[in-house]
Amino acid sequence: MNLRPWLLPVILGGLMSSIYFLPKVGSVADSAVNMELPGSSGSWIFKTFPPSKVEIGTLGADTKFAKAACYSARPGEIDDQGYSIPDQIQLSIVLSGYDLNNSIHRPERCMPAQGHNITSSGDVVLKLPNSRNLSTKRLISMQRVPTGKDPTDVLELNCVTYYFFVGHDQVTNDHLKRTFIDMKDRLVRGMDQRWAYASISMWYGKVPWIKAKDVTLEEADTKLQEFLTNFSMKQINWNQIP
Repeated sequence: MNLRPWLLPVILGGLMSSIYFLPKVGSVADSAVNMELPGSSGSWIFKTFPPSKVEIGTLGADTKFAKAACYSARPGEIDDQGYSIPDQIQLSIVLSGYDLNNSIHRPERCMPAQGHNITSSGDVVLKLPNSRNLSTKRLISMQRVPTGKDPTDVLELNCVTYYFFVGHDQVTNDHLKRTFIDMKDRLVRGMDQRWAYASISMWYGKVPWIKAKDVTLEEADTKLQEFLTNFSMKQINWNQIP
């Protein structure tokens, strides 16, 4: 039997929205991610900062945030004052509150409000030293960064972002899969998984403070993947994940 073209989206939409009508349960299983960020990791120095008012207002009051700008000196590159010129990675972890009906969402939904115009999306699987595979979502975007009070004072920067979700005993880069896991948990296991999403991003191309040369996309990918491999090994409790 052939389904009418409009019927499949209606069915999927009904299944997705049904999570809001599932019973709330008392059993909440915490995410396997560690929200306590280190001061450093390898050559990277972490400078933590608070979430924005927009981020706080978008999600539930018990949502937790861990955010940092991470810096690593570029070998042999010195500025006019004699300081090392760094690479910079933006790190963000958002941990959902206890109300799954007011939970986290995929970064693509909020990135446009941060000036990003997403031009491509794909999956990247990282091989970890513990023999696990970490599936991540990779986004390419052009970000407009304000530089003054006038709306026309902006920089346009190329950006690459990686993200994934960490539940109590599940890791996925797929928002739809995460939603179905939540539905199954409530109906079959009588449990809510408390999810976090971790995202890291880096500018490439012509970066304002890096004068020697443009940062290639390949260089940014390599550094982000190395960073994410080390981060996930230290910040995720893999013993909790089958």
